[in-house]
Amino acid sequence: MIFITVKFPVRPERSADWMDLVDEFTRATRREPGNLFFEWSRSVDNPNEFFLVEAFRDGEAGREHVESAHFKQAVKAMSYAVAATPQIVSIEVPDREGWDLMAEVSPHEA
Repeated sequence: MIFITVKFPVRPERSADWMDLVDEFTRATRREPGNLFFEWSRSVDNPNEFFLVEAFRDGEAGREHVESAHFKQAVKAMSYAVAATPQIVSIEVPDREGWDLMAEVSPHEA
């Protein structure tokens, strides 16, 4: 599994429409056969910062993603909305196909 997290610093005037800007890209990526998950969140400390947590089945699926038309279109569109170059962590996690359960926390009755 290829696990990726990207931090997007967005221009303040584009923060309100960021999720609309990436909507089609998100939907197209989630339809890719090698995509395991593709999730956005907004920073609780900085309203102009968005995080993308994504994973792909393997390196081949990741390559197909970055070579797709929707990726190229999104990169171009996002370049006009970001305030700085996004930061990324990308790592290959062997023998994984998604999320594990966290052993330390589980639901209890109140």
